[in-house]
Amino acid sequence: MFQQQVFILNMILMTLDSLCIIGGGYAAHFLRSYQSYWLWSMDDYAFSLSILFVMFANNVVMAKAGLYSDGRIHSYWKLCYDITCSVFFDFLALSALVFVFHHLAYSRIFLLYFAVFSLILILITRLSVTYYVNNIAAGSFNTRRLLVIGDTIRGQYVLDALNRQLSLGHRIVSYLTTEGHNEECAERLAQLPQILTEQEIDEVIFAVPKDRTIDLSPHLALCSRMGISVRILPALWYPDRSPLRVDQCQGIPFLTLNFNNFNATGQLYKRILDLAGAAVGILIMCLLYPFIAIAIKLDTKGPVFFRQDRIGKNGRVFKLYKFRSMYMDAEERKKDLMYANEMKGPMFKLAKDPRVTRVGRVIRKLSLDELPQFINVLKGEMSMVGTRPPTTSEVKQYELSHFKRISFKPGITGLWQISGRNEISDFAEIVRLDCQYLDNWRFRDDLIILARTIVVVLARKGAW
Repeated sequence: MFQQQVFILNMILMTLDSLCIIGGGYAAHFLRSYQSYWLWSMDDYAFSLSILFVMFANNVVMAKAGLYSDGRIHSYWKLCYDITCSVFFDFLALSALVFVFHHLAYSRIFLLYFAVFSLILILITRLSVTYYVNNIAAGSFNTRRLLVIGDTIRGQYVLDALNRQLSLGHRIVSYLTTEGHNEECAERLAQLPQILTEQEIDEVIFAVPKDRTIDLSPHLALCSRMGISVRILPALWYPDRSPLRVDQCQGIPFLTLNFNNFNATGQLYKRILDLAGAAVGILIMCLLYPFIAIAIKLDTKGPVFFRQDRIGKNGRVFKLYKFRSMYMDAEERKKDLMYANEMKGPMFKLAKDPRVTRVGRVIRKLSLDELPQFINVLKGEMSMVGTRPPTTSEVKQYELSHFKRISFKPGITGLWQISGRNEISDFAEIVRLDCQYLDNWRFRDDLIILARTIVVVLARKGAW
């Protein structure tokens, strides 16, 4: 109910903001034409394009400023400030666009009028809507009247959330606590029929903790008979835990706990980025392959490509491809070098590894040995950005808390790789950075990490 109302309100606000910009554009055009009727004219194409650009930019900027969120606005001054900043950035972008395309007939006076009229109209509209939502809708005849039932902690979380929630009008009419002994709690809940009939309740919200032996079935049946909606805060939910979501499969509801920040939309964007990156990476690999292959063959005996079993998402085993940068007996010699391991934890690191060939040092320094991994990205076994794919021997040494870092696809690059991978010598720090990436993932994070990876590669801070 609340999310549907938020969607409706934000659609209304976006429409009103767009209408204000259209009105501001036509008002500015009329006033500028009136001031210099014979001296100024603006072609319809530039005028229409300006309005469309500002409408689009305004929706994006205001969304980033939180002006299309699900939170109720309590400070009118902050609202005015956020709107003013958003409109300023809108027209700053339009000014930059006009400057880049050198539109000589574009009037700076028109641009100023356009900005001022748009700002005034949006401020008037937004303040009016906010006043209506906070004062008129919240106290209207059809305001949704709520009863909250819960203990001090969880009940207070619900009360605070309801006070912050944007809606078409809701009010907390009564609060029934479940504190005390089970007998005392049962006596209070026995008053529920009387409360529902006397206080005009539209919805009951249960926020009962899991340690309370309360059977909600008779209370739910009562609400059902009276046609009163019920909302239940699951006992699994706590503010310091992972987000709890409700999902459906063929009409069956499931409570879902996601322990990373990836959703279906985010994974789609990530896969599109992977396919685009893999296409570019494989093209570069094909162009450089003859030179790298000849160099590897002339340097040492053995194949050009190195293949190794690596552990992917949630334990899936796949073949990792790289240009060979070590001697053929590298795995056998690794046992004799374990005493010199510079890494604390189940990972092997040796700065001056004697197993690396002369050509291997060069292609590692330039990160060219990792180009074949774009094949793994294309196949869906890896991602452009993720965690480092561990070997099977490393995973056998993992503690339970380490497995979270392989709960999603591994990547060619990642957060810890751009955070000074040559300096990090504690596996626990790598796990922390990988989990930080998974817990706080946003699509823009992948773009930032890829950009920083390019800087790291160009600076020749290659892999070890």
